[in-house]
Amino acid sequence: MKQSLFTLLFTAMSFHSSLMATEDLAPRTITVSGEAEVRVAPDQVLVTLGVETRHKDLSEVKRMNDQRVREIISALTSMGVANKDVQTDYLNLQPEYEQSSWQRTFVGYVQKNTIVVTLRDISKFDPLISSALRAGAEYIHGIDFRSSELRKHRDEARSLAMKAAKEKAIALASELGEKVGKPRLIQEGPGGYWSSYGGWWNRGYQNMSQNVVQDASAMRASDDAPVAPGALSIRANVTITFALEP
Repeated sequence: MKQSLFTLLFTAMSFHSSLMATEDLAPRTITVSGEAEVRVAPDQVLVTLGVETRHKDLSEVKRMNDQRVREIISALTSMGVANKDVQTDYLNLQPEYEQSSWQRTFVGYVQKNTIVVTLRDISKFDPLISSALRAGAEYIHGIDFRSSELRKHRDEARSLAMKAAKEKAIALASELGEKVGKPRLIQEGPGGYWSSYGGWWNRGYQNMSQNVVQDASAMRASDDAPVAPGALSIRANVTITFALEP
């Protein structure tokens, strides 16, 4: 009985000592997050124009559409847009029918085409839209303002976010008489960009394109719809775990 009691007491003391040693080895850390925002003016705009033609004759509807597209491209290039910055992006040709309660009647064919223009001089945006409308564009499917230097601005935002996180860690630790050591873990959180024209856009970091984009919904083309590009806001978020010095 005495031997069993001694063994039990020894085991309990060993477990308590092991637990204290584990606690002593546990790292003392502080985890904080930092955010930053960089606002930049867009320097490019991607415009997607729409053309739509209808005719009962298949060859005629194609001829009309091709002619309209050629006239629009000619108008764009006459404004100094390079050939490499103009491309047709989508083509759809299908028959149309009118449906009544007892039969379906063939109306004709409709052909839809889109033209994507990369404008590298935003000051020409309004004249370009007007010229495209006069040449026969019927729809504006998209207006995407961009920054061609996303990587530079994104790196700047990330650097500022990390600096903010470190300053926060130092401030919090000093309130408790602690001193911040080296970082033990760095994680980049969800970021994104915001524009005064397109609103807030979230993003997955790996899936973000090389350009920041702000988008306009598709709309019927009109000379009475001025567009102000505003500013793009590129944001970064990081979470860092710092060691606390002994």
